[in-house]
Amino acid sequence: MSATHVQNSRRSPSPSATVSSSTTIISSASSTSTSQHCERSISILEKELEFRLAAIQREPKEETVAGEDNEDPASDTQKTHNEVHFEVNWDGYDDPENPQNWALWIRACILVGVSFQTAIVVIDSTSFLSGGPGLMKDFGITSTILALGMTVFMIGLAFGPLVLAPMSELYGRRPVYILALGLAFILVLPISFANNYGTILAVRFIVAFMGSVTLANAPGTLGDIFSEDYRALAFSCYFLAPMNGTVLGPIIGGIIYQSLGWRWINWVEFILLGVSFLIALATPETYAPTLLKRKAERLRKEMSDERYRSRFCPNKDHPPIKTGSKMFWKLIGSNVKRPIVMGVTEPVLIFWEVYVAILYAILYLSFVGYPIIFGELRGWSPAFTGLAFGGMCVGTCGAIALEPVSRRVYNMHKVDPDTGKRPPEARIACICVTAIISPISMLWFAWTCYPTTIHWVWPILAGVPYGLSNSMIFLHSSAYLVDSYGRCAASALAGNTVARSILGGVLPLFGGQMYKRLGPNWAGTLVGLMAVLIIPIPWSFYKWGKKIRLRSPMLRQMEEEASLDAEKMAEKEASKRQQADINVNTLSGDKPRSGAKVEEV
Repeated sequence: MSATHVQNSRRSPSPSATVSSSTTIISSASSTSTSQHCERSISILEKELEFRLAAIQREPKEETVAGEDNEDPASDTQKTHNEVHFEVNWDGYDDPENPQNWALWIRACILVGVSFQTAIVVIDSTSFLSGGPGLMKDFGITSTILALGMTVFMIGLAFGPLVLAPMSELYGRRPVYILALGLAFILVLPISFANNYGTILAVRFIVAFMGSVTLANAPGTLGDIFSEDYRALAFSCYFLAPMNGTVLGPIIGGIIYQSLGWRWINWVEFILLGVSFLIALATPETYAPTLLKRKAERLRKEMSDERYRSRFCPNKDHPPIKTGSKMFWKLIGSNVKRPIVMGVTEPVLIFWEVYVAILYAILYLSFVGYPIIFGELRGWSPAFTGLAFGGMCVGTCGAIALEPVSRRVYNMHKVDPDTGKRPPEARIACICVTAIISPISMLWFAWTCYPTTIHWVWPILAGVPYGLSNSMIFLHSSAYLVDSYGRCAASALAGNTVARSILGGVLPLFGGQMYKRLGPNWAGTLVGLMAVLIIPIPWSFYKWGKKIRLRSPMLRQMEEEASLDAEKMAEKEASKRQQADINVNTLSGDKPRSGAKVEEV
């Protein structure tokens, strides 16, 4: 039998050297009997390896006297290594616990669920005006007071995300969805039984406040479960809900009002919100920091080691906060303040809030203008006036059909070498084109909607490019903010929602007077020129977006953290590949070839 040659070092071997000294390779030899002896030698060496590894693990660690300063660089390096070792993160890019690696059918169900929830809330914002004639008759109110019903709802949608979006980043998405949608579901009942218009206004504000959880957190939820490559497709499908919800509201509301009366609009909303609440109960948690905190807690219990922590876990410097304590309310206040502070201090958010808010206000102005143009001037019934929004529906669906084109345009951009991903500005390429289409479609509608001698099909057809361009703008601007702000995307989108909802709720109050004093043609021209004035915003961000982002301390810090996470993930992937190679070599050494002899590496 061939003897195993072991070369001893003059110095005491380190643990790594001890392990490597027992590693063997198989080389060719000549006899079958030698192979049998080699198998015994390998078995002996494997047992020796296990023994030495166990000895290393049992080796006592040096204790440090409390209060003693230790300035040894080696100990600092070891401390850093231990902190990294016990820091809980995803186990590589293919970690099944990462929501982005969940089964496709689970992520598709979550996408459909949050889209349905958002659509129901948005439908409620616009379907209300379809019952306007009945409300004006029952409560003796004017058209301006009637428009307050939509205004208070929009204000509720504006301020709800200030509380609900940061709460989702503090406690996770799921509990906030359940609490908010449950309350919205219950509070629709007082509207259905209301005997005065003041009750309707007050309760609609609260329902909108709670229902805004869908607008504030749904984009963040999609960012949790879809990677950058498929995020645009997910957002395209999702935006069918808020965009088509706004135009489906008058259609559905008009049909229900004409058949059953204005109270049944609220009863249908009550049923649909109940379904949304059940969907929230069935939806799992998707927020990565919350899941990593749960994973760290599980590892601490399984390994009986309190050192396992994610960077989102409380520690000695940041102890856990009890619900209801003074520190709890202080934290809630800071989280509520965050979207407002971000909205007025972040250069990226300031410009996109202005841009999206103006377009959103023009969209909601159409819910006042369409009933005037098609209902009062053309004499259409409430149901047919609602169907006039069909052109916008077609345009919105067209935006979804063009998603493969949008993705190809996105993939044409080069990867940023600093982050290993395409820059967020790649999302703006499509907005630059649709930012020009949007005002053109507005001017088209303005000069074909009146006089009534012009066929009704032309203003409705103008809604197709208008719906397409608005959908593309809202879709890719949200994706841009999600890509830019990462885990703070919910707060970033909350600030954006506040701005657009306030302007979208206030402008319709003056819409009726504007259309009557200026006339449909010049009123439409005015809003079209407003859209022309803001065209430079997306073009400027497409060209200088990275420079603008680098002016933000928050975004600079988040990019550094993203780069660090990418490095850690790459190290884990390399470690997994190395371990796989070792396992393959071990398995191939279990059955050596004939005449193999053992040599030390």
